[in-house]
Amino acid sequence: MADFGGEDTTAFRSEAKAWLEANFPDSLKKNPAAQMAAAMGGTETPDAKAWREAMGAKGWGTPTWPAQYGAGGLSRAEARVLAEEMAAIGARNPIGGMGVMMFGPTLVEYGTEELKAQHLPGIIKGEVRWCQGYSEPGSGSDLASLQTRAEDKGDHWLVNGSKIWTSGANLADRCFCLVRTDTSKKHEGISFLLIDMTAPGVEVRPIKLINGTSPFCETFFTDVKVPKDQLFGPLNGGWTVAKRLLQFERDNISAGLGGGNLGAAQATMTVNEAAKHYVGVDEDGVLADTDLRRRITDHLMETRAFQLTVRRAADEARSNQGPSSATSIMKYAGAKIAQDRNELMVEAMGHSGLGWEGEGFEGNELATVRAWLRSKGNSIEGGTSEINLNVVSKRVLALPDPK
Repeated sequence: MADFGGEDTTAFRSEAKAWLEANFPDSLKKNPAAQMAAAMGGTETPDAKAWREAMGAKGWGTPTWPAQYGAGGLSRAEARVLAEEMAAIGARNPIGGMGVMMFGPTLVEYGTEELKAQHLPGIIKGEVRWCQGYSEPGSGSDLASLQTRAEDKGDHWLVNGSKIWTSGANLADRCFCLVRTDTSKKHEGISFLLIDMTAPGVEVRPIKLINGTSPFCETFFTDVKVPKDQLFGPLNGGWTVAKRLLQFERDNISAGLGGGNLGAAQATMTVNEAAKHYVGVDEDGVLADTDLRRRITDHLMETRAFQLTVRRAADEARSNQGPSSATSIMKYAGAKIAQDRNELMVEAMGHSGLGWEGEGFEGNELATVRAWLRSKGNSIEGGTSEINLNVVSKRVLALPDPK
């Protein structure tokens, strides 16, 4: 594929292809479910573990992060080539999660060298899982009203409070957490702490969702001691760091939601394929239902346009030192596209797309209805659509506040 940035990637493509051939296990080829099992809380097979360790040691799980911390240190063009070669053999990046999507990029930008040296290697190698301690039962959309306290006890911080919707907290090793260190101010009284999830006083309770899974949790902190050196960013300056991290979060979530990343549940069938299979085709071999055909076509066009926009925004973000408030636009659009895709899948399957369990339904049909139910949360997680629209209004369009 041509690289319009002008960089000659021929030699790197040969290197990447040879390395992937030598290190990507045959058992994982074209098997996204096996590759994603551990990421979803399942058991990591020996081959999946070997693949993760190989990618971590090479640093290609975080291809464009600085090489000095063990990451890939690749150019954007080389990273695209690597992604293309991985896609060609059905390989997924085994290094991911919130450490890569959110905390890692923020740590690279804001962290001290001591914190980078302590935490980046575990993220880059996929050995340490992170979760996000932001939302609280009474502080969701108005996040700055959070009440989880961190008291200065001289040689440590003492944390008390609770968080809600902490994705993957039951699997996480550490938590990047917003806490209140000054009760006299709102935004300026918030600090950013890095908390060991195995520390005494940390309790996690998974929340069961409508689709039967429990990716989110309640997290409780009771007299949890946090070392003083785990303060990330300035004391009472956590709000600035938190906003930057949210930009990385929305950037990555939007790419996953609207970019055609169906995940293990639906990777075996696209919307168009499902419609042809369940609704049928006419004598010309096209989808027989003309109205559904039109709506699927509109959706596929919108999805492709979104993919190209995300790629362009990512390139612009790298050249401008990270994502901007425009990520709120991407997150809003990505959530809508993902929900549209899941609704079209269920509609195309008809009664076959309404099963929950038992005989009479195939595995991909049961996965589809659960994915449809799960997608209802896409417009809530990572910033609700309403909040993202407010961000666009104020920070992108510079519209005045309503009177």
